[in-house]
Amino acid sequence: MSPLRILLACAAWCLLLAAEAVAADSNPSGWQAVLVAGDNAQPVFDNAVASVRNWLAAGGVPAPHIHVLSATPVEGRAEPASAERVLARIAALRPGPGEACLVFVTSHGQRGEGIWLAYSGEFLRPAELAQALSAGCARAPTVVVASGCFTGGFTALRAPNRIIVTAARADRPSFGCAVERTYAVFDECLLSSLPQEATWRGVVDATRRCVGQRENDMQATPSEPQATFGTKVRNLRVR
Repeated sequence: MSPLRILLACAAWCLLLAAEAVAADSNPSGWQAVLVAGDNAQPVFDNAVASVRNWLAAGGVPAPHIHVLSATPVEGRAEPASAERVLARIAALRPGPGEACLVFVTSHGQRGEGIWLAYSGEFLRPAELAQALSAGCARAPTVVVASGCFTGGFTALRAPNRIIVTAARADRPSFGCAVERTYAVFDECLLSSLPQEATWRGVVDATRRCVGQRENDMQATPSEPQATFGTKVRNLRVR
């Protein structure tokens, strides 16, 4: 075989391996999840976490793969949502071959600080979350949803294997944290999109449209949810 044919054959083989790797990343076989309700001042956060847990369970994710933390811990159902416990749970995730990580955190947020964890009276900060993700999820496909006001700073967690979704820009509030509501606006839109869309990009697009419509109806300043898609997970499937 001539050197040119050898070179072409090697190139074709490399492209095949790359395509297989992308396919594997795009179609996770299962999820390892950490779900956090950071505040209990309103029921909307625990409600959203419960709905995400139910969605995962309905999709066949085993209960031991779903870790729930709350500002109102209940033995056997939810652990205390302190920064130490949240970060430790994420760092301890060990997705198997083909599995992906899902981290969903919903609470109040503060500009330049992070997401409020009422149980321990502290903030979950982007830099600390990034370290925990690297320890637990490593290079596995990873989806992080940071739901709260001013959460756009969490897009700093971007990496080739990560999708980062936030409820608002770093300088904008999000809406709907009220006692009379079941969910905050962003969480409600996200939850309605999850069963309908095949990919996380579809979920993000549908959630943005929904949030925009709700905020327009409320005559509220647009929160402008943010999202980043790593090169290895651009077409990551939801189910």
